[in-house]
Amino acid sequence: QIGMPITVCHYPPGTSKWDRIEHRMFSFISMNWKGKPPVNYGTVIKLIGSTKTRSGLTVTARVDDKEYATGIKHSNEEMAKLRIEPHPLHPKWNYTILPQKD
Repeated sequence: QIGMPITVCHYPPGTSKWDRIEHRMFSFISMNWKGKPPVNYGTVIKLIGSTKTRSGLTVTARVDDKEYATGIKHSNEEMAKLRIEPHPLHPKWNYTILPQKD
Protein backbone atom coordinates (compact mmCIF):
# COMPACT_ATOMS: atom_id res chain seq x y z
CA GLN A 1 0.00 0.00 0.00
CA ILE A 2 2.79 2.46 0.76
CA GLY A 3 4.88 1.46 -2.25
CA MET A 4 8.21 1.21 -0.45
CA PRO A 5 10.23 -1.62 1.08
CA ILE A 6 10.04 -2.29 4.81
CA THR A 7 13.06 -3.83 6.50
CA VAL A 8 12.42 -5.85 9.66
CA CYS A 9 15.19 -6.84 12.07
CA HIS A 10 14.35 -8.74 15.27
CA TYR A 11 16.48 -9.31 18.32
CA PRO A 12 16.98 -13.04 18.91
CA PRO A 13 14.78 -14.51 21.67
CA GLY A 14 15.84 -13.51 25.19
CA THR A 15 18.16 -10.71 24.12
CA SER A 16 16.28 -7.55 25.03
CA LYS A 17 19.23 -6.99 27.37
CA TRP A 18 21.10 -5.88 24.25
CA ASP A 19 18.86 -2.83 24.03
CA ARG A 20 21.15 0.02 25.18
CA ILE A 21 18.56 1.79 27.34
CA GLU A 22 17.22 -1.39 28.97
CA HIS A 23 20.78 -2.58 29.58
CA ARG A 24 21.78 0.75 31.11
CA MET A 25 18.82 0.74 33.53
CA PHE A 26 18.76 -2.96 34.40
CA SER A 27 21.39 -2.79 37.16
CA PHE A 28 19.66 0.21 38.78
CA ILE A 29 16.28 -1.55 38.65
CA SER A 30 17.88 -4.65 40.21
CA MET A 31 19.44 -2.60 43.03
CA ASN A 32 16.14 -0.82 43.72
CA TRP A 33 14.27 -4.15 43.66
CA LYS A 34 16.73 -5.93 45.99
CA GLY A 35 15.01 -7.80 48.80
CA LYS A 36 11.49 -6.79 47.79
CA PRO A 37 9.28 -9.62 46.51
CA PRO A 38 7.34 -8.95 43.28
CA VAL A 39 4.00 -10.06 44.74
CA ASN A 40 1.78 -8.41 42.11
CA TYR A 41 1.84 -6.13 39.07
CA GLY A 42 1.38 -3.03 41.23
CA THR A 43 4.49 -3.82 43.26
CA VAL A 44 6.55 -4.47 40.14
CA ILE A 45 5.38 -1.23 38.49
CA LYS A 46 6.13 0.74 41.67
CA LEU A 47 9.62 -0.75 42.06
CA ILE A 48 10.54 -0.18 38.42
CA GLY A 49 8.92 3.25 38.30
CA SER A 50 10.73 4.50 41.41
CA THR A 51 14.15 3.67 39.97
CA LYS A 52 16.57 6.43 39.03
CA THR A 53 20.28 6.67 38.35
CA ARG A 54 22.79 8.92 40.12
CA SER A 55 22.69 11.21 37.09
CA GLY A 56 18.90 11.54 37.36
CA LEU A 57 17.75 9.18 34.60
CA THR A 58 14.32 7.83 35.54
CA VAL A 59 12.13 4.95 34.42
CA THR A 60 8.47 5.08 33.49
CA ALA A 61 6.51 1.85 33.90
CA ARG A 62 2.87 0.93 33.39
CA VAL A 63 0.77 -2.18 32.84
CA ASP A 64 -0.38 -2.66 29.27
CA ASP A 65 -3.95 -3.96 29.65
CA LYS A 66 -4.65 -4.00 25.93
CA GLU A 67 -5.69 -7.35 24.53
CA TYR A 68 -3.80 -8.38 21.44
CA ALA A 69 -5.03 -10.89 18.90
CA THR A 70 -3.04 -14.09 18.98
CA GLY A 71 -2.94 -17.17 16.85
CA ILE A 72 -3.65 -15.34 13.60
CA LYS A 73 -2.88 -17.75 10.79
CA HIS A 74 -2.25 -16.84 7.18
CA SER A 75 -2.67 -19.35 4.41
CA ASN A 76 0.26 -20.49 2.32
CA GLU A 77 -1.38 -18.70 -0.62
CA GLU A 78 -1.45 -15.39 1.28
CA MET A 79 2.17 -15.80 2.34
CA ALA A 80 3.24 -16.70 -1.21
CA LYS A 81 1.86 -13.34 -2.42
CA LEU A 82 4.24 -11.43 -0.15
CA ARG A 83 7.59 -10.42 -1.57
CA ILE A 84 9.83 -11.22 1.38
CA GLU A 85 13.55 -10.99 0.77
CA PRO A 86 15.56 -12.65 3.57
CA HIS A 87 18.86 -11.08 4.58
CA PRO A 88 22.03 -13.19 4.42
CA LEU A 89 22.62 -12.92 8.19
CA HIS A 90 19.91 -14.68 10.24
CA PRO A 91 17.21 -14.61 7.53
CA LYS A 92 14.44 -15.64 9.97
CA TRP A 93 15.16 -12.54 12.07
CA ASN A 94 16.13 -10.08 9.32
CA TYR A 95 14.23 -9.54 6.09
CA THR A 96 12.79 -6.93 3.78
CA ILE A 97 9.17 -6.89 2.63
CA LEU A 98 9.13 -5.49 -0.89
CA PRO A 99 6.19 -3.63 -2.47
CA GLN A 100 3.80 -5.68 -4.58
CA LYS A 101 4.33 -5.58 -8.31
CA ASP A 102 1.48 -4.05 -10.29
